[in-house]
Amino acid sequence: MTGPSKSESPGKNPGKSEGPSTPPSVTVIGCDGRPHGPDATRALASADRVAGARRHLAELQDHGTERIEIKHLDDALDAICGRPGRVVVLASGDPGFFGIVRALRARGVTPEVIPAVSSVALAFARLGLDWDDALVVSAHGRSPRQALAAALAHPKVAILTGPGHATARALGTELLRAGRRVYVAECLGAPAERLSDLSAEPARDFAEPNILVTLAPEHPQAPDPGTPPVGSEGPRWLAGHPGAPAGWALPEDEFGHRDSMITKAEVRALVLARLGPAPGRTIWDVGAGSGAVAIECARFGAWVIAVEADQAQCDRIRANAARHHVRLRLIAGRAPDALVGLPPADAVFVGGGDHAVLGAAIRTGNPERVVVTLAAIQRVGETSDLLAAQGYEPHGVQLQASRLTPLPNKTLRLAAQNPVFVLWGQRS
Repeated sequence: MTGPSKSESPGKNPGKSEGPSTPPSVTVIGCDGRPHGPDATRALASADRVAGARRHLAELQDHGTERIEIKHLDDALDAICGRPGRVVVLASGDPGFFGIVRALRARGVTPEVIPAVSSVALAFARLGLDWDDALVVSAHGRSPRQALAAALAHPKVAILTGPGHATARALGTELLRAGRRVYVAECLGAPAERLSDLSAEPARDFAEPNILVTLAPEHPQAPDPGTPPVGSEGPRWLAGHPGAPAGWALPEDEFGHRDSMITKAEVRALVLARLGPAPGRTIWDVGAGSGAVAIECARFGAWVIAVEADQAQCDRIRANAARHHVRLRLIAGRAPDALVGLPPADAVFVGGGDHAVLGAAIRTGNPERVVVTLAAIQRVGETSDLLAAQGYEPHGVQLQASRLTPLPNKTLRLAAQNPVFVLWGQRS
């Protein structure tokens, strides 16, 4: 069997260190549906106890060895680590990848590991896709919110799911609604293995274990030999997400904008630092204008929702996003009404609008961080008070940059930019 096992869940007390004075000898064997190799067979034959999910234990012959069914991770770890002896732990796929190896080491046990092919590798192999550019996220034993945000922002993602079909089905539904291609791989390596495109049957229940693979619409499922995928950039050196972009706080001429109505680069640098964009984070840009802040957040891997009422500005946001090869969700409407029904935000940026808009964004998005830019000094105190009243500790600065500008005689002068107030707050 492949896919994340119940052992992946973080558990209630993963740092627990109590145990016997003589620790057990633990061997972790990965299972991918193929017969065990000689090393795994010898470990099983000499084991005093064997632990695993019900499906793994059911595949073993009964030699009278004590069996520990892994239902709750902490209870299973107590039974595995609680007394000396030789213990074999059966886990899905590669147990060192989102698996039980981490939990065992947190208990002070250094296991011998005999891995199998991971569920992620098998899923992409079944699709005939390379996956060094894939982001791998887990919704097993965790809120699926981060996994969904990361999957919406990245062109190729594998999502490890948990017991019960509800989470996998909900994630699949949201991804399909966003225009993604979604595949579910069920029971990989087992006789009941199935790989299917969810666009054909989105509402069905999934057999366990399963893993979702989602692709951006422009990404080919199985390109012809010798034909590079859309957006191919040649050989990679870093697997998964490419990390922070090579540069940020880009010059204004990197974006289409109207009459210099754009958050200036110096201000944008501080705004980005306070928003903290990253994979798995959802950020709202309310009153997005040309979308410069939204697009820079998306370049860091965040899932960004840009809200803008002006249709011409919406067109600029689309063009700017395409220019910088990022994905975001554009809501063409006026806040606060346009905020109704949006997913919760980790951070909110408000680059304009009145206090009704800011208050609604805070109440609706319930973000941990809020960043506001203001031009009028009269609004600074009342905005700070509003942040404090909503449970944030307000901070702020006034930024005024003077840029080096050449003169006709090739000397330099300082060209002052308009001052801007940047306020922010974070809930503890």
